[in-house]
Amino acid sequence: MDYRVLLYYNYTTIEDPEAFAAEHLAFCKSLDLKGRILVANEGINGTLSGTIAQTEAYMEHMLQDLRFADTMFKIDESEGHAFRKMFVRPRPELVSLNLEQDIDPHELTGKYLKPTEFKEALLDEDTIVIDARNDYEYDLGHFRGAIRPDIRNFRELPQWIQDNKEQFMDKKVVTYCTGGIRCEKFSGWLLREGIEDVAQLHGGIATYGKDPEVRGELWDGQMYVFDDRIAVEINQVDKQIVGKDWFDGTPCERYINCANPECNRQILTSEENEAKHLGGCSYDCAASEHNRYIVKHNISAEERVARLAAIQEEVTA
Repeated sequence: MDYRVLLYYNYTTIEDPEAFAAEHLAFCKSLDLKGRILVANEGINGTLSGTIAQTEAYMEHMLQDLRFADTMFKIDESEGHAFRKMFVRPRPELVSLNLEQDIDPHELTGKYLKPTEFKEALLDEDTIVIDARNDYEYDLGHFRGAIRPDIRNFRELPQWIQDNKEQFMDKKVVTYCTGGIRCEKFSGWLLREGIEDVAQLHGGIATYGKDPEVRGELWDGQMYVFDDRIAVEINQVDKQIVGKDWFDGTPCERYINCANPECNRQILTSEENEAKHLGGCSYDCAASEHNRYIVKHNISAEERVARLAAIQEEVTA
């Protein structure tokens, strides 16, 4: 493949995020890269795509900067760009936990586990493994036995932990996320909350899937990614599908956004069921006057009424 997708982060001091973002955007565009990079006083978090030559030039540039000299790049081969545009944006923080007292991973974070050590933790009955991602990410794929927090956004995770704290206080806790950045702060927060034995998968799921020893074993499904690919394979040993169709519960790994823009919920569903339900995750969403599926497929008013009636009949059956 001629293209690559890079995923990386680095908690490091950036004095003027706005100025850096503008300069960095110009540099990325000069290389004809596409992607999304967030910049804050606390560091940088990015994922971008480009040709092998373009991504090599980008990594070389970054590693020559002392602020980013220890950056770990996760690299995926790709058939083309995984993004349509290039964005570099300043933010108050790289990942949004919305804590009153923020966590500095340089001062407080969980123990790093190599993929082989993390696999041992997965097999340890005395260890609790917490998925630090959102519910729709978990539903597409996750590590066997991992706990699924009932959250739709990362910032909801601390409250969920506090509501279920009795499950974790006296246990060994291990957490994981896509590339590792969310766990840096989340694991530190767990320690500050009084959980004494906390570890994290270093480099995240992306690193685990490429490790030559574990080869993604004990991961089921696919890994959700925030680009046009939507999902990537992780398990090279014994892949299993864990995603279930939103409507009928059959095995499914195809994500769509609800056609109602006011909802936009991500659901797993087949093309057949998407069409049957007019792209909506519910009757109300299918019936929305702003339904994007109806507009996209040029569905007439008469056909819309008939198909909504069929959906309603199925819902009330």
